[in-house]
Amino acid sequence: MAIYSLAGQEERERRQLDLRQAHVASLTQYVLSLRAQYGLSSEIPFFDPLDGGVNAKVLFLLEAPGGKAVASGFISRDNPDPTARNVSLISEEAGLSRKLTIAWNIVPWYVGSETRIRAVNQTDIASAIQALRELRPLLPDIRVVLLVGSKAQRAKDVVDTLFGVPSLSCPHPSQRVFNVWPEKRNIVKEIFAQAARLAVG
Repeated sequence: MAIYSLAGQEERERRQLDLRQAHVASLTQYVLSLRAQYGLSSEIPFFDPLDGGVNAKVLFLLEAPGGKAVASGFISRDNPDPTARNVSLISEEAGLSRKLTIAWNIVPWYVGSETRIRAVNQTDIASAIQALRELRPLLPDIRVVLLVGSKAQRAKDVVDTLFGVPSLSCPHPSQRVFNVWPEKRNIVKEIFAQAARLAVG
């Protein structure tokens, strides 16, 4: 699938039709339940059916959905966003197959205003832990969790307890981070490669 492919309405509609496929149906229901529980709708995007779904072995756990994810309706490496592009490119370079992975956020709903996302805080994370507990049984094959960025890493103790698998702390792969610290791209690549080895080991 091409980078930024979810910029197109046709592709978004096509992927919506795939949300009931067997490998992602329970995750789709999970999102719908969360939306009902918190009184939200598109603020909690769906899992991408092109990822591994319930068969995934590597969980990317990021901070919170950005505006592009809310607009497309999916937490996806195909969103028209530089961070998503970097995840896609570095995963390929590191030999981390997409079908081994699934992407989610430590806080699964959009935080901020209509025009600008804000940083996740500790109150947000505390409020979201129950949602993570409810997700855990739906991902039985996870072998490693990638805690992407400092905010997700704040929940490391909880993640380690819930998932009982290795967790790797990874710099955030945003273009802003790479522009300031270009050496972090290689660090991210090595961590992705480590995750790939753990997933198939």
